[in-house]
Amino acid sequence: MTRNVLVLTHPTRSAAQRTADQVAAELRAHGMTPVTEEDVTATDDIELVIVLGGDGTILRAAELVRGRDIPLIGINLGHVGFLAESEVDRVSHVVSRAAARDYVVEERITLDVSVTRPGRSEPEHSWAINDVSVEKAERERMVEVAIGIDDRGLSTFGCDGVVMATPTGSTAYAFSAGGPVVWPDVEAMLLVPISAHSLFARPLVVGPESRMTVEVLSRSYTSAVIWCDGRRRIDAPPGSRIDVVRGSERVRLARFNLAPFTDRLVGKFNLPVAGWRGEDKTP
Repeated sequence: MTRNVLVLTHPTRSAAQRTADQVAAELRAHGMTPVTEEDVTATDDIELVIVLGGDGTILRAAELVRGRDIPLIGINLGHVGFLAESEVDRVSHVVSRAAARDYVVEERITLDVSVTRPGRSEPEHSWAINDVSVEKAERERMVEVAIGIDDRGLSTFGCDGVVMATPTGSTAYAFSAGGPVVWPDVEAMLLVPISAHSLFARPLVVGPESRMTVEVLSRSYTSAVIWCDGRRRIDAPPGSRIDVVRGSERVRLARFNLAPFTDRLVGKFNLPVAGWRGEDKTP
């Protein structure tokens, strides 16, 4: 039986293409068949995706195989690379572990979004792994929004935008906007206002069955632009309603390293831990 592995690279980095050639050669040496992005739709039985790049490339890979329950493993060629499992100097290790099926699959929640616009009877739908951001369309103006949870109004304010995120996305855009870091095994969703002119505009953490809603008020002087993972765009004029719920599908990440998320957080952000439990290793 042929064991097909999709190898997806950052499209413009020459170093990524060289690494992809190395991965393909090592896959063949293990009796596996590398599949390129051009062939993915014609290949039914892909068992794994090896992604070479940063988190953006991993998000592109998830979009490419959405609905097929294929796990992804990232080899980081970017900067922080929170979704990546390994660094580029461990390519051979990744391929050998993949060949032996020596990994566990971690499932992460996603978001489903529906946008109802004035004058249109049917909403537009999309999805996200990290976040759905509602952003002002004009730089010089604030967008006026009302936010609600579970079909109950919560607050109204002018702002630069609102980010609705998964725990996976809590270390991405939501983190930059002042939201909390949420451990990836927590079943929850976040709503984080951006530069809101309001006394009550704090980050919110809601349950997995909740519905988060942002309405672009009719009085808003500017439209909004909705970005799903920064990749898929939906325009939202005044009078639009954006509903976000837990996604019907999960993204599957292959993991070799079962170390706690705390270790990943410390490593990716290079956090100082000298002095923890008396172990002060500073000079």
